[in-house]
Amino acid sequence: MNFTVYILYSQQFNKHYVGFTSDLHARLLSHNSLATKGFTVRYRPWTLIHTELFETKAEAMKKEKWFKSGVGRSFIKSLLNN
Repeated sequence: MNFTVYILYSQQFNKHYVGFTSDLHARLLSHNSLATKGFTVRYRPWTLIHTELFETKAEAMKKEKWFKSGVGRSFIKSLLNN
């Protein structure tokens, strides 16, 4: 099983969201239409702007944590500025 770390962007609200999953398609469906509560429900619609694949859950969690750090947030801003 592979794990995907992903970054979503809500252009309407200028917000981003970082997460990881083993089923990206289902997770995107949840963020954009199925979920009924939580952060991502408030800022729909979301656009997928970046993904990275990992072989283990631990690797994916480490990368997700990095994206939420200062350096990772700078990387996300550079994605949004391009």
